Amino acid sequence: MNLLRHNTDYAFRMMGNLAGKFNEKVVPVRVLAQEEQVSYQFACKILQKLHEAGLVASIMGPKGGYRLSRPPDRITMLEIIKAVQGNVAVNQCTVDWDVCPRRPTCPLNGKLCQLQQMVDNYLTDVTLEEIVQSYNL
Repeated sequence: MNLLRHNTDYAFRMMGNLAGKFNEKVVPVRVLAQEEQVSYQFACKILQKLHEAGLVASIMGPKGGYRLSRPPDRITMLEIIKAVQGNVAVNQCTVDWDVCPRRPTCPLNGKLCQLQQMVDNYLTDVTLEEIVQSYNL
C-alpha cells in the first residue's frame, strides 16, 4: 500500500508548478495539466480540492486560472496531503480511539502513536518551498 495516492502525487506536481510561478499572475488549468502530465478533468478535480482547503486561489474569466493562496514557505506537505486524500494514518487506531477495544492494553498502540506523531511532525515541517528547492538542485 502506498502512503501517498496518485492524485496526491499529481497535487504535489501542480502545487510545485504554481510555487515556481508564485510571482506571476495565474496559471490556466490546461497549462498546469499539460505541463504536469495530468488529464484536464483530473487536474480540475484536484485543484477544486486544493481550493476548498484554501491552498490555491481560483481566478475566473478568460485570463483566469489558479495561483497559490499564500507563499510556498507557508504551505506544508501535510496540508496538501490532507486536502487531497485526507489524514495520513499509520494505523486506524492512531486516529480513531474507538476503533479497537484492545487499545488500552495493546502493546503496539503506544509505539504506533509515537510513529504517527513523527510522521505528522515531519509532514508539517516540510514546506512546499523546500520541496521545490530540492527538485531544482
